[in-house]
Amino acid sequence: MSAVSSPAGSPAPVLHLTGPILLGPEQELAEAWVLDGRIHHSRPDLSTDAETRQLDGFVVPGLADLHCHLGIGDDGKGTSIGTARQQALTDRDTGVLLIRDAGSIIDTSPLQEQSDVPRLIRCGRHLARTRRYLRGYADEVEPEDLPAAVTREAQRGDGWVKLVGDWIDRSAGDLSPCWNSEDFVAAAAAAHAAGARITTHTFDEATVPLALDAGFDCLEHATGLTDETITRAAQAGVPVVTTLVNVDEFESYASQGEPKFPAYAAHMRRLRAGRFDRTRNAHDAGVQLLVGTDAGGVLGHGIIHDELDELARAGLEATAILSAAAWAPRRFLGVPGLEDGSPADLLVTPRDPRTDHRALRERSHVVLGGRIVA
Repeated sequence: MSAVSSPAGSPAPVLHLTGPILLGPEQELAEAWVLDGRIHHSRPDLSTDAETRQLDGFVVPGLADLHCHLGIGDDGKGTSIGTARQQALTDRDTGVLLIRDAGSIIDTSPLQEQSDVPRLIRCGRHLARTRRYLRGYADEVEPEDLPAAVTREAQRGDGWVKLVGDWIDRSAGDLSPCWNSEDFVAAAAAAHAAGARITTHTFDEATVPLALDAGFDCLEHATGLTDETITRAAQAGVPVVTTLVNVDEFESYASQGEPKFPAYAAHMRRLRAGRFDRTRNAHDAGVQLLVGTDAGGVLGHGIIHDELDELARAGLEATAILSAAAWAPRRFLGVPGLEDGSPADLLVTPRDPRTDHRALRERSHVVLGGRIVA
């Protein structure tokens, strides 16, 4: 991929997009223009000396990663803001132009002032039960302090709070919820009172009904979905953020834990084995799937296309994969796509990604804020 086509601070050329412009699964335009960082569905008034550049191909909104961790290094520690920026640029160059950061050790808000990195919506820091999560990642609290912690993180983030709903209970030797039903209800109530939405990390089957009962707005990983909770999530309109690349790593977690916790190891292997059937069943039942990579910490950045390949292995068709990666996340987060007048955050591909999601790997241009950045 090439570097930015025009230096920061210099006028960006007018882009003439000769489509189709894919506004949605069944909506398209023949052409559009990009001027002053925004997309226009009809030709804008241009000065006679305006530089115009034509981009040919299928135009789609920039991809979204709804479970990403900027500012966490491979060692599980917080990084510098410069390293977090490099992580964001790695994601950007794969076509990810919208990130919901699902928990970070550092304050990543300075990235929001930088126009050449993906648009960022932050959850603040993970909230976890004391000694029930990865060491150093989370603000660890006990139930009586949970509502206040949720309120604080709602103020620190951008309208989202992330709760670690379950983890291994070493006394039981297996996964189990970290909180009881009253705790989940109190956490959701605190988030909503603060004007935020709340999501939860969940692997275990027993956690999903607790989150649904409490009115959580989203589920992360959701490896413990059952036929019953799939139906409930679909009826309630609660989406699931897929992290199938991470779920494939469950075998390594099982192997590490097996000597001391054989029940946990067997449980993690069952969850991994059922990942594709569970994902396909959720999609078929009407659960909105949203793409997340879980990059940062355990996994490296720049793996969005690996996640899309996993959705294909689960049996999703190309249009459903594109929806989960581009159109649906933007609707869910309230971020524009390619509507007239919206920020020009888009990809150009030589082939139709509605017929083969792998066309997104072949993008010819990445445009962020009206500038060609890759």
